[in-house]
Amino acid sequence: MTLNDTLSNALSLIMNAERIGKTEVKIMPVSKVIKTVLDLMNQNMFIGSYEEIEDSKGNSIKLNLIHKVNKCGSIKPRYSIKADEIEKWEKRYLPAKDFGMLLISTPKGIITHYEAKKKNLGGRLISYCY
Repeated sequence: MTLNDTLSNALSLIMNAERIGKTEVKIMPVSKVIKTVLDLMNQNMFIGSYEEIEDSKGNSIKLNLIHKVNKCGSIKPRYSIKADEIEKWEKRYLPAKDFGMLLISTPKGIITHYEAKKKNLGGRLISYCY
């Protein structure tokens, strides 16, 4: 099995585990982008804590779910957006204003669309979660 988009796979694992009512999920493989996305989801109270497990097969993440995710996914293609276009994309991917979050890769790192609006930054859309 080949993995083309590890972030999409990780978010799909979270969604599937949420749907069937699991309390934890194991995500493998691990990358810096996945860890950053999980950190932001944790800060915004969508998921619980996680720990990285190192073993001979490569690293994996054991993630605790708190059943707050309705839907999450990665955005393909990774659209390039300007600071004043964020609201347009918010309407496309999120069900209501101030409900959920878009994650944007900016020159200052991966941040939520709320921070991008405050700092007046553009970038590329990575994923959404609500």
